Amino acid sequence: MKMHRSRKAKIVATLGPASSSKEIIKELFIAGVDVFRMNFSHGEYADHKARFNIVREVEKEIGRPIGILADLQGPKLRVGKFAEGPVILKDGQIFQFDLDPALGTVDRVNLPHPEIFAALVPGAELLLDDGKLRVKVDTCDAKSAVTTVMVGGKLSERKGVNVPGVILPISALTEKDRKDLEVALELGADWVALSFVQRPEDLIEARALIKGRAGVMAKLEKPSAIDQLEAVIEASDAVMVARGDLGVEMPAENVPAIQKRIIRLCRKWGKPVIVATQMLESMIESPVPTRAEASDVATAIYDGADAVMLSAESAAGKFPLEAVSFMNRIISGTESDPLYRQQIDASHAQTESAEAESAQHDVAQAICSAMRSAAASVHAEAIVCYTSSGNSSLRAARERPDAPILSLSHDLAVSRKLSLVWGVHSVHINDPDDASKLATMAAEVALSEGFAKKGKPIVIIAGLPFGESGSTNLMRITIV
Repeated sequence: MKMHRSRKAKIVATLGPASSSKEIIKELFIAGVDVFRMNFSHGEYADHKARFNIVREVEKEIGRPIGILADLQGPKLRVGKFAEGPVILKDGQIFQFDLDPALGTVDRVNLPHPEIFAALVPGAELLLDDGKLRVKVDTCDAKSAVTTVMVGGKLSERKGVNVPGVILPISALTEKDRKDLEVALELGADWVALSFVQRPEDLIEARALIKGRAGVMAKLEKPSAIDQLEAVIEASDAVMVARGDLGVEMPAENVPAIQKRIIRLCRKWGKPVIVATQMLESMIESPVPTRAEASDVATAIYDGADAVMLSAESAAGKFPLEAVSFMNRIISGTESDPLYRQQIDASHAQTESAEAESAQHDVAQAICSAMRSAAASVHAEAIVCYTSSGNSSLRAARERPDAPILSLSHDLAVSRKLSLVWGVHSVHINDPDDASKLATMAAEVALSEGFAKKGKPIVIIAGLPFGESGSTNLMRITIV
């Protein structure tokens, strides 16, 4: 069963109780899902394993590589329990947080996170229950903090705590995350999303544990990560704009501009970027999205995001298939707008790379720039990239060409990982022996996959010698 998408941007969908059977997972893929997300904040290992296995069964039946993203929970900072249920905090009242494990009252509550007290200073703010309540620190030490309630309300036990503007002395990987990570890697995750990223060092720590077995994705949800945005993007393999927590710790009116800035910088660095959280939120309960949600998805597509993501809509909502179908239609409709192509071309920027000083990078960049121009000049039906590491296809996608990108790789793991990338259609193939056979193979695959017709041109890029990572140095135009 051969199939490909007519659109460029990708869809990531979260699997959960509403989408666990093989039937629904296959239907979701056919409806438009390119990458399935496993949320390790919920579910047992047995549940994740069963879903992993089903995705791989569907992949084998359909004959197209499917990506799997394992999303780690990260540190969850929460208040303790109350003696008599929820309390009401009033504006202006004094309220204390401390390490005392005793049950809370209307005047104090346990906050079992010494790392928070170690980082607090007078004047800092704490946000409670997703920012619904706000308190300001008056005095603090290593064991407690006395605060004044700025915005009151009901506070229940185990509600979350955010500390905006403060870099906490904690790792982005908890003990649970480390166990989850090993399970995800053993199952064969293609991407690992790291929550609570505060600085580039968090990604370096994760990369040392992953050891090249999966791509490292930074979830941007902390102001401290935004403060070091380019360094965080450079240290990652991909980025997720996690607008939920980002909108808690930063003013909501700033999030749209930050989203655009992140997408722009990811395109500059050639790193895939996902826009996530509340994209079609109403479809958890409704079979159709709001017009505002449709506009939100379209905005991310106009900006050039590689992918948009569904969370509870597909994991626990009543209409997971409808949510994917609507997102597919919104993307396709946006990309068919002439203004879309104009905006993508207008926002094409000079690229950056960690290897920017190398001659090899200069050659690869020159090849990809020429590829973009050549494909437009000859009206190429497709751009065919042969890649061992995925770098050639990533570079091609960074150029945002009008023609679809057909990515050929002998490495199935690479093909699966590239399923996240804008414009890329991954095909798992055997190694060609030489450049002439590559051209023949490229033409045959472009024809069989439905990307090109006989007598039409395609542009081929690759690296010689074959199998050498990062060596994009060949461009060829051939007629199918």
